[in-house]
Amino acid sequence: MTSIFQAMEQGDYEHLFFCQEQSTGLKAIIAIHDTTLGPAAGGIRMKPYATEEEAIRDALRLAQAMTYKCAAAGANLGGGKCVVIGDPQRDKSEALLRVLGRFIRRLNGLFITGMDVGTTLEDMDILRQECPYVTIYSEALGGPGDTAAATALGVVSGMRACLKAVYGDERFQGRHVAVQGVGAVGSHVVELLVQAGALVTIADVDEERVRSVATHEQVTVVAPGEIATLPVDIYCPCALGGVLNQTSIPTLRCAIVCGSANNQLQEEQDGELLEQRGILYAPDYIVNAGGVIVGADSLLPGGYKQQRAEAAVRRLYQAVEQVISLAKEQHVSTNRAAALLARKRIEMMKQVRSVANGADAFTR
Repeated sequence: MTSIFQAMEQGDYEHLFFCQEQSTGLKAIIAIHDTTLGPAAGGIRMKPYATEEEAIRDALRLAQAMTYKCAAAGANLGGGKCVVIGDPQRDKSEALLRVLGRFIRRLNGLFITGMDVGTTLEDMDILRQECPYVTIYSEALGGPGDTAAATALGVVSGMRACLKAVYGDERFQGRHVAVQGVGAVGSHVVELLVQAGALVTIADVDEERVRSVATHEQVTVVAPGEIATLPVDIYCPCALGGVLNQTSIPTLRCAIVCGSANNQLQEEQDGELLEQRGILYAPDYIVNAGGVIVGADSLLPGGYKQQRAEAAVRRLYQAVEQVISLAKEQHVSTNRAAALLARKRIEMMKQVRSVANGADAFTR
């Protein structure tokens, strides 16, 4: 266990909670990375981890990533993550979810949560019966429901900021966008782009998805192997991560990369390669933060309000603008600027709290 404590110390983690319940088979780990900006937000991931150490390290890694996502996106949230060890197809049950919900409730708002890999909206409705700190749940219960549309709205808002930076005009009329992956988020991105007047080309390994989108939207379809190398204004990866790497970046023929896929850069230095090629990259963990932002709206007075939540998601435009501005000012790539922006927000709030605590002590 010494190595786990070392990992927590090196990454400045605040808490690591373990939850086990024998009758349901629940084995869960909740990592809290940083709550300087607000309660730690992070989804519940369920998968059959090979070892407990693998599960712990995944929880720590994902919690830290959530801190940076929330801080850079301008959300007043910290970073956390819950991982459940087990096969979601075989081991998940209502009893297990209810026990987990009660455990999260005992954290008294330190951790707020929603869906992730291996969990569903229906699972969140079950958790919600035991815990008010589940922020993504069905519309039938007064929640935001599926957050794919909100994530897509954030991506398109980020695109507008990039268009303004590159062309001096944020409008989509006449701009060509290549969307790679038209699943839950990608299909909503296509819908918003077509409505805004963009020329849209799509590709997906799932031919049925492509047919469905092409039936409802005016788009051009190409083979999956062609989409990333088309001569377009914006390349929008909405499928797998790692698509931006030493092999693929030299073949890009776009001015902007802005999409919803997680971990688009295979390596940190790939951000520099994009910059060297004169391609503006919108850091994925900022532009795909719409789901987190919508979920956080559930905690505000009166509960979830769609209009208020969507207005907050649209402000990702300003977050991307800040990243672009900081990258130019510091002469760094946008992915490094996003990390700088996140750290600056966290340090600023630490100073504010320090001043506030000092003032409280003085008044006493």
